[in-house]
Amino acid sequence: MDQPNRVLKALRDGRMAYGYNLTFPAPQIIDIMAPLDFDFVWLDCEHGPFTLQDVEHACRAAEAVGITPIGRVPNIQSHVVLQYLDRGMKGIMGPHIATRADAEQLVRACKFGPEGDRSYGANRGTGYDYALPGPEGWADRRDFYKDANDNMLVGALLEDAQVIDELDGILEVDGIDYFGVGHNDFGQSIGKPGMGDSPEVQAEQAKIYDRIRAGGGRVGEDFMVANWVHAMLLDGGRKIVEGRK
Repeated sequence: MDQPNRVLKALRDGRMAYGYNLTFPAPQIIDIMAPLDFDFVWLDCEHGPFTLQDVEHACRAAEAVGITPIGRVPNIQSHVVLQYLDRGMKGIMGPHIATRADAEQLVRACKFGPEGDRSYGANRGTGYDYALPGPEGWADRRDFYKDANDNMLVGALLEDAQVIDELDGILEVDGIDYFGVGHNDFGQSIGKPGMGDSPEVQAEQAKIYDRIRAGGGRVGEDFMVANWVHAMLLDGGRKIVEGRK
């Protein structure tokens, strides 16, 4: 059995999960941060320059220090999501979830049957297909499939104006653990490009979050706390620069 997903464990235990976000491949940072005992590292594989090999190195480093590797993928096509799951990611955030069909596709891509249609292959995400024969002489992977599904964190990122009309249908889809709003892309989609942090866009985002919570869904910020590694570096450097003045 793999290590438990620490984000899901925190959610089930009723506590906050703490992590940090990487937009560039640097498994050394995962080593450096290990003494702080974060719950997760989040990889931005949509905007960051991660190759699949980079993702595998990051997942291996995360597992070595006991934290959970999760991240955002470029799109929600099953064969694309599978590449990241096969590297060892234990949580997927799907971008641009704008319709119920998008939400259903995201879940299908992340989960083995009967909850989804994730493909099985001999890669590190499946333990390189190591399975001992059972009493009937064949390798029974049903427990593996169930454990993988139970430990998979699925997040839906809402970034399109279409969500305003489609949100109720999206919330009816089983298997999504949390939702977020990509405020910059969402702001652009409602006619306010470059104004993602403006009061107008933030007010629309707040309305969506209210609807999610009222509909029984979770918002990521309700149980996950994270900061960007590059912001941490700038903050640390700023203290040095300001201290010399």
